[in-house]
Amino acid sequence: MAKGNARKGMTMIGATPGHRVKQLEVRTRKASGRNRSRLVEVAIKEPIVTTPGYSKSLPSSSPSKYSGSPSKYRLQGEEGVENSYDMNDSPVKPFPIPRKKTQNDYIREWLPQRDDFLQILLELEAPPMPRICKICQKDGVYRCPDCLHQPLLCTNCCRATHEAHPFHRIQQWTGDFFEDSALHMTGLQLHLGHGGAPCPSVPINKPAPLGGKSRHATGGKERDPANDNNEDPPELEDGEWEDVDNIPLHLRPPVGSKYLTIVDVTGVHFVLVQGCQCPNAASYHMQLFRAKLCPSTFEKPSTAFTFSVLDDFLRDNVECGTSGMNYYSKLRRVTSNVFPHLVPDRYRELLQVARQWRLLKLLKWSGFHDNNNFGKKGDLGIFCAACPQPGINVTKIANLDHWKYTRTVVMDGNFKAEHMRERRPDDQVRLMDGRGFMVTNSTYQAYLKATPHVTEKSTCNNHKAINQANSSCGKLNSTGVGATACARHGCFYPHSVVDFQKGERQLNMDYSLTNALSYNMTGINNVLCFYDVNCAYMKNLRRRVDSSDFLQIPTSMKITAGIGMWHVHGHKQECYARYSPLFIKGSGWVDGEIIETLWSTLNIVSASTRGMTSPHRQELLDFQMNDSNFMKMIRMGMEIQG
Repeated sequence: MAKGNARKGMTMIGATPGHRVKQLEVRTRKASGRNRSRLVEVAIKEPIVTTPGYSKSLPSSSPSKYSGSPSKYRLQGEEGVENSYDMNDSPVKPFPIPRKKTQNDYIREWLPQRDDFLQILLELEAPPMPRICKICQKDGVYRCPDCLHQPLLCTNCCRATHEAHPFHRIQQWTGDFFEDSALHMTGLQLHLGHGGAPCPSVPINKPAPLGGKSRHATGGKERDPANDNNEDPPELEDGEWEDVDNIPLHLRPPVGSKYLTIVDVTGVHFVLVQGCQCPNAASYHMQLFRAKLCPSTFEKPSTAFTFSVLDDFLRDNVECGTSGMNYYSKLRRVTSNVFPHLVPDRYRELLQVARQWRLLKLLKWSGFHDNNNFGKKGDLGIFCAACPQPGINVTKIANLDHWKYTRTVVMDGNFKAEHMRERRPDDQVRLMDGRGFMVTNSTYQAYLKATPHVTEKSTCNNHKAINQANSSCGKLNSTGVGATACARHGCFYPHSVVDFQKGERQLNMDYSLTNALSYNMTGINNVLCFYDVNCAYMKNLRRRVDSSDFLQIPTSMKITAGIGMWHVHGHKQECYARYSPLFIKGSGWVDGEIIETLWSTLNIVSASTRGMTSPHRQELLDFQMNDSNFMKMIRMGMEIQG
């Protein structure tokens, strides 16, 4: 029994009329992990129970069993015979708590039914008997595994039921087995505009399946969907069918028709698309986008990506670190697990469209309708919801000099996020330069050219961050990144992440810190800053800031230096007493090492960003850090309640 529960549910009293005094053993656990037990005396109130033929009388005081006199009840029978019994004669049996089942328990329950599951799995490969269409009762040819219960349908019914699901993968009965097929082979068309209905300005042509011989239920002949009947398909002889091009029919693009290659979470599809041709109709690529299809080009687009596959790719990228190449390789196997190399390669188009999709999603989430609203650095990034921000979560009339409005920041470098040198650095298109978490490239490069690197000798121990400040970069354009985050909640500061050119130099971290201290901090003058080498970094910070035209820290701002609890033990003894958060007034219970946990998630995608272009790498890291802050924000309420 927990200590808190014992105090809440028990009353420490002596002998009390109408109560039975008991001594219970209360066990508690200390913070060190050791158990502690002690005896407490409690009084348990006895309910008055009236039984026909009996009268119960309680003694005026019920001492504990440890006082030498047991608690007894006196019962008066119908004939006046008094009987007494001891309440302690029958010990209370503990209620058995069922053990929580583990995965092994569930697997043991499944093993006896393994053959039954396997039997059902094999039965699903065969067509239902009789083999008729579920809707019109004609000859059933197609089935859709993506539909519930994979119904068997004829050609016309299959086309009609999938007008709203054009990206389902269907199968066709060959007489011996179900073979992979495609909806465009049933004559399905995708209509743009008019809510998916055919455009009235386009002549109505009856859709017909595309030509081509296949080993389907037609016996090697072309199937006419209007002549579906209940006749059994003719038998096929071995070797009758031969694919001249060695490409399955569902992987062949339609011949003589205007089709679009559409990439969805269900794979790559060839879809017959009919655009709206009304006089006031929008452009073709805008019609595609309104149908939730993102085209890769604008003039005569031939490839489009569904919104679902773009969202799924971004989610896989931030959650699992899946690269674009691995993700599209998965889509090719989803399309054809046997012939993935025959599926059209749209990997480069995926990377291009994914960059555009990231920007559109960030603009939508941030509430921007057009480019005219852009005006602040880092305006597409999400910041910590708990850190004090005047005008956002703190009123401007509050006393911002109070200790509870102190900003607590932590700085650190990450040498896993390397970047290779580019072949054509001048031919770049930056979509969100400076609007996320990485700083504006042009201004940062100008600052690096104008600021000389001064090597300062440390009076403390030899630290790696200082010794590798001038390390060789080799063939790398960037040896890593440096960032500033809030030390209490672990959220990256927008427009504060910088690239390292050699090592973790002070001029790089100066630019990161000054940008972080200018983000929504109007009126806040108290800052607690943690850094691994603050004993050497903070000595001449003010002098470096005052001598630069690119850096600015208000003179009224007081910065208290600290070193994280893990790194401070690598310093001299006097550094521990001066910079440890345990001895800094107002620091609270903080370790100053939370940014190390942020690198672990960022390093998942760092390997894929190594060979990207500089703008693409910037956008992907911005999106990853934005997602990290978002997950911190939505889980913050759970931690507060816990």
